Amino acid sequence: MGIIKAFNNAIGGTLGDQWLEVLEADRMDGSTVFTKGVKVRTDKRNNNRRGNSDLITDGSVIHVYPNQFMILVDGGRIVDYTAEEGYYTVKNSAEPSLFNGQFGAMLKDAFSRIKFSGTPSGKQQAFFINLQEIKGIRFGTPAPINYFDNFYNSELFLRAHGTYSIKITDPIKFYTEVIPKSETRVDINDINEQYLSEFLEAFQASVNQMSVDGIRVSQILSQAPTVSRYLANALDESWKSMRGFEVLSVGIKGISYDEESQKLINMRNQGAMLGDAAVREGYVQGAIARGIESAGSNTAGSAQAFMGIGMGMNAGGNFAAAASASNQAQMQRAQSAQAAGGWTCSCGQTNSGKFCSDCGNPKPAAQGGWVCSCGHTNNGKFCSECGNPKPAAEWFCSECGAKNAAGAKFCSECGSRRA
Repeated sequence: MGIIKAFNNAIGGTLGDQWLEVLEADRMDGSTVFTKGVKVRTDKRNNNRRGNSDLITDGSVIHVYPNQFMILVDGGRIVDYTAEEGYYTVKNSAEPSLFNGQFGAMLKDAFSRIKFSGTPSGKQQAFFINLQEIKGIRFGTPAPINYFDNFYNSELFLRAHGTYSIKITDPIKFYTEVIPKSETRVDINDINEQYLSEFLEAFQASVNQMSVDGIRVSQILSQAPTVSRYLANALDESWKSMRGFEVLSVGIKGISYDEESQKLINMRNQGAMLGDAAVREGYVQGAIARGIESAGSNTAGSAQAFMGIGMGMNAGGNFAAAASASNQAQMQRAQSAQAAGGWTCSCGQTNSGKFCSDCGNPKPAAQGGWVCSCGHTNNGKFCSECGNPKPAAEWFCSECGAKNAAGAKFCSECGSRRA
């Protein structure tokens, strides 16, 4: 039993004249991964009306559309298949034709392990597998994922949600290992419970790997391609090799932190802001001004309040004066350094080299930065408007400071991995 490819220009007239029936895939939408073939009557009086029976008789015609993989089965066992669009005639006396299409010899190897050699049972059916990208599969982490961020020097806990897509890469293996044999139509959401658990486990491992690679937690949203690569590696054996499908892309729609992690992030950001001498000076002067304003509105008497301020200023004046003098001195040093070609790090340290001598952060990009493909001008590694990464450029090793080519992943001088 097998199929023979028919000429497209001869099909229409033949079916129209003889009122034969042709089989097509039954209702295949964006989330359908598997469905049966059903008869579509070409009777001129009932054009495109679907019949009730899905069994195939000798001489039946099967119509395969683009991005569909059709398998011909007898009693649940595959007897022939095609990965090529077109019209095919079923012949009980024919040998399997095995139209491999885009898959090449890989399918023949898979078919040779499960092929059926019995006589036709009278229960032949056609089934269709969707070869398009299956998109919009939702995921969300049920519990917080730990993430150590070197910038914050803390163990943070985050939740993430989004969608991912898969693609069937070995339809014969997918049919034999994934599809329940009692089903005639399968939506990805019908079988996704087990695979979603495996995806979330691999997702956590991928996020942990990003932490090891030194990616800032605030950059995870813009690292979807990186997450996809990590997941593909983590799930390659269990999904692609054993089940015939793979992760194609991942889209992270949102990240949230638990309460303690959010407090740590806010505290670190405030500390980084106050590392700027000009900001610190404004904060000190503002605090003094707010104290004087509060004293003036004291209902117990402004004279007593200002007396308290005088005592407080006598007690804390040395601190305020010292803080202000320190801020002014740092600003002067920064201005002198910039005039001499130096720069001031976000931590407040004044430097002359390419990296901060106190915290190791690289020197900020020159004024004007780089222009993203969306038209936005940036100074960081990622576009603040659309999240696209900065175009490849020469980079300097964070360990030894050596200059390396844009495409190099490791330092040519000391062998350190590119940050």
